[in-house]
Amino acid sequence: MSVKIGDVAPDFTLFSTEKKEVSLNQYEGKNVVLLFFPLAFTGVCTTELCTMRDDIATYKNLDAEIIAISVDSLFTLEKFKEEQNLNFTMLADFNREVSKAYGALYDEFVLGMRGVSKRSAFVLDKTGKIQYAEVLESAGDLPNFEKVKETLSALK
Repeated sequence: MSVKIGDVAPDFTLFSTEKKEVSLNQYEGKNVVLLFFPLAFTGVCTTELCTMRDDIATYKNLDAEIIAISVDSLFTLEKFKEEQNLNFTMLADFNREVSKAYGALYDEFVLGMRGVSKRSAFVLDKTGKIQYAEVLESAGDLPNFEKVKETLSALK
């Protein structure tokens, strides 16, 4: 299953690094940048999330909340968030249900790993509709952050 522009984003509830349940519907009335990433502590993922961290003011000015999701355990994500000083919500999709619902799950990843989130970016408007969707096949690529920001700017 995968989602496309114009769809209502599938709702979900996952645990955050603060060990609290977070549901997508809590963000109604806000724009959301939903990022799926393969694995904490890997090079490209660190680059991607630190890019978001360093540009957080831009996203705040665009009235957007950032949510980053991976299949790592919340304990791994907590350590990663702490080490990299990440300043946005991070959620553990340990059971892979949300990644699958968004069409952002590798069958086969590197080193024989299966069921790892594909690097993906979705922009959801204030009503929860998908306005931008990018699911990358290559984990070495970064999402098009300029397109993400353009999409958010158009929602203002």
